[in-house]
Amino acid sequence: MALTMNDVDRFEAARPRLEAIAYRLLGSASEAEDAVQETFLRWQATDVDRIEVPEAWLTKVLTNLCLNQLTSARARRETYVGQWLPEPVLAGDPMLGPADTAEQRESVSYAVLALLERLSPNERAVYVLREAFDYPHREIAEILDITEAASQQILHRAKTHVADGKARTEVDEAAARRIVDEFLAAATSGRTEPLVRLLTQDAIAVGDGGGKVPARARAFQGALAVATFMRGLFKPGKAKRDLVGGSPDVYATTANGDPALVVVLDGRVIGVMCLEITAEGIAAFRSQVNPDKLERATRLWAASEHGDPLVTVF
Repeated sequence: MALTMNDVDRFEAARPRLEAIAYRLLGSASEAEDAVQETFLRWQATDVDRIEVPEAWLTKVLTNLCLNQLTSARARRETYVGQWLPEPVLAGDPMLGPADTAEQRESVSYAVLALLERLSPNERAVYVLREAFDYPHREIAEILDITEAASQQILHRAKTHVADGKARTEVDEAAARRIVDEFLAAATSGRTEPLVRLLTQDAIAVGDGGGKVPARARAFQGALAVATFMRGLFKPGKAKRDLVGGSPDVYATTANGDPALVVVLDGRVIGVMCLEITAEGIAAFRSQVNPDKLERATRLWAASEHGDPLVTVF
């Protein structure tokens, strides 16, 4: 049936929430956009006048589309070149969704999105709907066609799996920016010792190049190994300039609510490095350099104000 303008407006009003749910479920902004568009096509093809609660109907359709996508994504990621990391979403992007509570902020953090990869599709769906969007178990059960008791059990299991990863410590914005500045100064100093002092003993560094940009297949682990890698990464060199096509600028911002460095060349985002900061120091660096996963970041960057770069590298 043809949609009225009112029907279209109802869907568009729900779009930001749907995109935020889909992004948390899939870890990919581009796939989230596709899932929401497919949900719109389903909305367009149904008799919307017979839908009593449009929000519930749309959430159920979207969630099940994402569950199907997650199942196929697992197979694709088995053949993915190198490490797989989520697509970063920069500050100001509506796809980040609600951030009023600690649970909501944590659910979209880069560290937790990476941890969610270890969950089954159903565990991920229950965790996202409950922790990030505060859906009651009764509604989650209806969305997933399970019992309310099963939803509660799945959430307990999911939270246990996520808790097994590194605990995220919220650091205020001023402190986080100070640590970012200290890190960048240490990384460009050419010395390893200042970097080691900023890191936790079990720090890690991992990058996702998707087979299109060079990135180490395995994570660097331990403060010394990570510090040595970072010192080399920021060391100027003609080979690096030739590889990326020039000398990029580095900016401080946030991505997924985490302190981040954005690397920009000729207006194009070529890398986003998310820092996981704890009370003990920097616990992780997760760098996205796969160009396919930086298209949305580039669009947002071009449309926003971002001040002067902290440094020009290479």
